[in-house]
Amino acid sequence: MSTIIKAENIGIKFSLGKKGYKKMQLTLGDVLKKGNQVRSTDDNSYDFWALRNVSFTINKGDILGVVGSNGSGKSTLLRIIAGVYSVDEGEIEVSGTISPLLSLGTGFKPALSGYDNIFLNGVIMGFQKHEIEEHVKDIIEFSELGNFIFEPVKNYSSGMAARLGFSIAVFLKRDIMLIDEVLGVGDYKFREKSQQKMREVIKSGQTVIIVSHNLESISEYANKCIWINKGELVMEGDTDEVLKKYVS
Repeated sequence: MSTIIKAENIGIKFSLGKKGYKKMQLTLGDVLKKGNQVRSTDDNSYDFWALRNVSFTINKGDILGVVGSNGSGKSTLLRIIAGVYSVDEGEIEVSGTISPLLSLGTGFKPALSGYDNIFLNGVIMGFQKHEIEEHVKDIIEFSELGNFIFEPVKNYSSGMAARLGFSIAVFLKRDIMLIDEVLGVGDYKFREKSQQKMREVIKSGQTVIIVSHNLESISEYANKCIWINKGELVMEGDTDEVLKKYVS
């Protein structure tokens, strides 16, 4: 199989202190995580390594699960792959287009309707207007938003935003799908429908990277898994083997 993502000793740091954050999307979990702090030249700031010395390879068609405790750097890793963040050391090569479903409502403009956000996200992902139009009906139907699709996203609940984001990601297909903790959104019926759609995605051969605390989902979908702890790679390998070590 051909390699679609290759990371070699990648690291990313955030400058913390009165000068503000170097990376604007630093999470509270990253800030509170112990270790990996280096005093900067400013006595009131720190260079905090959210990830360091992380290496892995993903082949086309792989379903990679990413596990670790809160603040371990999992979401930061997805943002590096998506191109939201650039690495401060090491190298990462991504050979393909990306459909990012990074968090609830990421990429949405709150003042725009759900309908307009479908087109906005599609354009950002590299689709032409006519290509997006071919899938709009399916996206709206799958999201179960009904007439709310014409309401501003700022009026959506987190579940509604997540349903729309998931629907966009699975119908506007790219080479690589990134999913960050959104497989369990919605009511039971929608979760069942989402899981079935994920099985279809996997059968299609699309490369998927899933960050989740739901180990059952990781076990079902992923053929490979990496475990990250305090910004460092603990283990990479077969999903069952990694999960066995992770829970022990």
